[in-house]
Amino acid sequence: MLLSGANNEAFWRFLAGRLIVAILTLLAVSFMIYALIELMPGDYAERELFRKYSGTGVTITQAEIDQVRANLGLDRPFLVRYGEWLWNVVTRFDFGPAFRVETSVNTLLQGKFLYTFVLVVGAMLFSYIVAIPVGIWVATRKSGIADGMVTLLSYLGLALPNFAIALVLLMLNAFVFNLDVTGLVSQAYRDEPWSFAKFLDFLGHAYIPLLVLGWSTTAFQLQTMRGLMKDELGKLYVTAARAKGLSGWPMLIKYPARHAVMPIVSTIGFDFARSFNELPIVASILVLGELGQELLLAFLDADQNTAAGILVCVTSIIIAANFLSDLLVVAIDPRVRLKGR
Repeated sequence: MLLSGANNEAFWRFLAGRLIVAILTLLAVSFMIYALIELMPGDYAERELFRKYSGTGVTITQAEIDQVRANLGLDRPFLVRYGEWLWNVVTRFDFGPAFRVETSVNTLLQGKFLYTFVLVVGAMLFSYIVAIPVGIWVATRKSGIADGMVTLLSYLGLALPNFAIALVLLMLNAFVFNLDVTGLVSQAYRDEPWSFAKFLDFLGHAYIPLLVLGWSTTAFQLQTMRGLMKDELGKLYVTAARAKGLSGWPMLIKYPARHAVMPIVSTIGFDFARSFNELPIVASILVLGELGQELLLAFLDADQNTAAGILVCVTSIIIAANFLSDLLVVAIDPRVRLKGR
């Protein structure tokens, strides 16, 4: 039992506090996006008419703009539109129409949220699976060769921008291996239901964005794990454990690694946010068509419903990831549980 007696009350207070903060955060994010797009010059109606008549020589009148605004409901005051959108989200989980693609935001999210979630979570898992064990191993090496190699790779991961790595891998696959790795699935599977063959095709396309997104996170967390592990290995409790006859990986995992991994566990939400922030540029290069790219297009087209809907969903996942990291900290570190008592 992680929690017992008085700890239960403290845990539920903590959970209630986090829930209140999460709700306020989602409200702030949605209002901020709506207000930001509202302050941009022009609106979706003007952009739509400009695209429609661009290059035709037709003069767009104010009456036509007002008519399109009325048809889309954009002629009402800002607070009225935001309040109606928020009410529909809370009561029916309906994010409204996505003007840019002429469908609902819910339909857009259903088609692309899973791809985005798999890419970001897959990149994070790849980073942790590589960074944590390699960081532990390098910290225990007496030779400076392994340490120097890890330092070099980490600096490259932090210095090289993701879009450059994506371009290199794209060109390498296209001109050396003659493979088309753009998109997340091949054209033949794009509208097909999920099957084992479509899953294999997805893996054949997704490994490049997974590597690109995981590159910088791996480099950062590898440096973190190595430095913290070296610091923990020099502490007295490790010396005491070795004096009792403990050694090797069982001792490393049970004592210093548990403490060294805490900063990595506590930054899961931060890593998720950073990966999503990096995804739109990578997606534009690899033509992935995921939510990050849709978010950029929604901002360019002043599509408030789509931009707010995507960011609310992403923010919800980040909040959930932060809460999960807190629970993992409680599960891994007995000092946190003792402090609660």
